[in-house]
Amino acid sequence: MGIAPFRGRRGFLTLLAAGLAAAPMVAACGTEQGNIITLYYADQEYVPGIVAACNEQAKGEYEIVHRVLPREADGQREQMVRRLAAGDTDLDLLGLDVTWVPEFAEAGWLAEFTGQNKQDASDDVLKTPLETATWNGKLYAATMNTNVQLLWYDKTLTPKPPKSWEEMLSMSQRLRDEGKPYQILFTGAQYEGLVVAFNTLVASADGHILSDDGKKVEMDSGAMSGLEMLRKVATSGLVSPSLSASQEQQVHEAFAAKDSKAAFQINWPYVWAVTPTLNEERAKDLAWAPLPGLGGQPGRATVGGFDIGVSAYSAKKDLAFKAALCLRGAEQQKYAAICAGVPPTLESLYTDETPIAPCKPEESQERPSMADAYPMKETILEELETASVRPLTPVYQNLSTVTSKLLSPPSDIDVDKTAGELREQLQEALESQGVLP
Repeated sequence: MGIAPFRGRRGFLTLLAAGLAAAPMVAACGTEQGNIITLYYADQEYVPGIVAACNEQAKGEYEIVHRVLPREADGQREQMVRRLAAGDTDLDLLGLDVTWVPEFAEAGWLAEFTGQNKQDASDDVLKTPLETATWNGKLYAATMNTNVQLLWYDKTLTPKPPKSWEEMLSMSQRLRDEGKPYQILFTGAQYEGLVVAFNTLVASADGHILSDDGKKVEMDSGAMSGLEMLRKVATSGLVSPSLSASQEQQVHEAFAAKDSKAAFQINWPYVWAVTPTLNEERAKDLAWAPLPGLGGQPGRATVGGFDIGVSAYSAKKDLAFKAALCLRGAEQQKYAAICAGVPPTLESLYTDETPIAPCKPEESQERPSMADAYPMKETILEELETASVRPLTPVYQNLSTVTSKLLSPPSDIDVDKTAGELREQLQEALESQGVLP
């Protein structure tokens, strides 16, 4: 899923460029009612800008109307699932968390991208984000944005970041012994963030939770190593006492607090933008690195983000595909990346230095570029090239519910017992037993 939607690099965002302020009205004047394309998408601050830009480019051929879904992933999914299950033809475009594509495709709710549409939706897209839009070898969505967590640290405490979890624990203990900030912060609450943390540990140990075809539980030696490290960190005395209640916001707030006891946090790239608003002094010493590895293997981040699909029930699929390809186009992804903190899926944008129009024209004449918004872009790209995906299965929601429950709180993990429970209950979830979808 797209963990921790961005909450304001520069406050509520305006349009892609100052000249687009009237774009929705202009488009509406030249657009037939039958050419309205509905976009069911989360309440994200970058959406009005990219919608306005695409409506202007369409020149009346279509007009995209944003049907605003809740910020919370569960609320987004619930609203769309209910409508799609009823065959609602009002849905044209669907904003999909990266874990939902197999479920929606298997249910017959997504139209496949084929021919030129497939080519256009695949060109220049990084391998792992593209994988999230694919099911059973077919492309069912276009990638809108992606995300990976980084290791954030205070460079005055640890000039050289740890390369492994084992090294990070050692550094943390040394800092504690010296009476300095030492805590390791990550998402340990009973929700998707804990599942992401576990999946990252498993992938970093070259492990598997499910088989490659997603039909059976494996929980191999790498998965056991991930489970053991999660328990070890949680019981080390080197984490926040509130670990079991920590989501992304609590993690970055605890790291940026004036009296912070933290030396490290694992969190998404938006940390770079929000830390100065909480603690300018700590922001000066904020640094980043790839996620630490495990057992001699390099770290492998879990990919997040959003994809966009065309509803199988849409009566205007040809226009919907055109609109989808515009919304995930290079200029729109660049705008969302620079002005809203959501990393692009297009590889070429990570070396693009051309500035865009000011994100808030009424307040500033600054013309920001990718380098301004993403000084860590090379590290993000490095992680994306080796990133892991959460298990691709139509019943991922069930798996996530089971996993977060059995791993919470992390300090109570009994490796052998918990692994056995995961094997049993995840298999039941794969068979849709015992868990409500």
